[in-house]
Amino acid sequence: MVTGDGAYIKKINRSVILQRIIEHGMISRADLSKLTGLNKATISVQVANLLEEELIYETQQEHNAIGRRPIMLSINRKAGYVLGIDLDYTKIQYTVSDLLGYPVHSEIAIPKTEDYHQIVQTLAKQINIYNKKCTDSRYGLVGVMIGIHGTVNIDEHINFVPKFQWHNKNIKADLEKEVNINISIENSANLSAYAERVYKHHQSDNLLAINLSSGIGAGMMLDGVLHKGYHGYAGEMGHMIISPGGKACRCGNHGCWEMYNSEPSLFAQLAERLNRPTITHKDMKKLIANQDPATFEQMDDYIAYLSIGLNNTINLYNPETIVLNCEVLQIFPNVINEIKNNLTSNMSQYREITLSELGSKACVMGASALAIQRFLEVPELFLNIAENHIPSDRKMGQSVQ
Repeated sequence: MVTGDGAYIKKINRSVILQRIIEHGMISRADLSKLTGLNKATISVQVANLLEEELIYETQQEHNAIGRRPIMLSINRKAGYVLGIDLDYTKIQYTVSDLLGYPVHSEIAIPKTEDYHQIVQTLAKQINIYNKKCTDSRYGLVGVMIGIHGTVNIDEHINFVPKFQWHNKNIKADLEKEVNINISIENSANLSAYAERVYKHHQSDNLLAINLSSGIGAGMMLDGVLHKGYHGYAGEMGHMIISPGGKACRCGNHGCWEMYNSEPSLFAQLAERLNRPTITHKDMKKLIANQDPATFEQMDDYIAYLSIGLNNTINLYNPETIVLNCEVLQIFPNVINEIKNNLTSNMSQYREITLSELGSKACVMGASALAIQRFLEVPELFLNIAENHIPSDRKMGQSVQ
């Protein structure tokens, strides 16, 4: 039994009720009482408060049975909005979502500089624009969550962003000097893992999401909670050494996983093998579609190294679900079976390996979802959006409704 002062207990009850309403989409007061174990009087008071705050609304359910139609409760998704930002080296993704995680506006900007202060000003300008656009709703823009492709400590300070070569930056404080809104900072891989759990893998309490793109990052949900480590730097698996004395890495070590399984390393190796200046995703699709022998040989090497890294992480964390987020893996035939065939150790135990359905949107969707959870103060958040509501790539100024 939970004990404490009245205000604390009311807050706990409120969060439980909100979570159930989100989970069910539409639910009656009677069913809320059954599911939460709270008595009808408590439900009545809490619901009245939430209606007054305009966080929920009532509808009368249509049905053909004789008797009074039940009054159903739902989240007022337009009461407020959140802004998720994926701050990557090659592009900055912005997505505004309602309180049920549906994207109402999404756009992409291409950074024209690596300068920290100029990028802060760019972000601040866009945040202020979105904040102004959301003023018609009851709560406006309730939070901004930014995904960083680098190490972020538990105080939300940036330790290091390799691609930008940023060291020891307090982007949260710097942005809050320019905008009058709550800013939160999180590692991009953590946000991707959170998105996989919130939007797709609701039943997986122990989930490992590995992003293989410009680098390698991993986010971990352990017992349903993001695992960050002592300083907040857990998940930097791209710098796990899988080939002692191997290729030099920008982190200062040799043989890091990132040097063998990031997309730039794959493209560079394949370009060298094919005697081409560069390889792009478009080139890769054509080569795989044409069953180019050199490309398939390179992918065999890629999968072999990928499996070494996966074997190490599986043995360390014993995840239930492993989600691989990689554009190249999405276009390579039978890739999951190929990976499984390389995981031959009897010690490596897991339930499922799968490819991400969220793709390059995972970070920005996770950012939006975590901002929603913090605003509503619910213990867990599970959202469902249709495939056609996942934000698509749009250049700056274009929106997705």
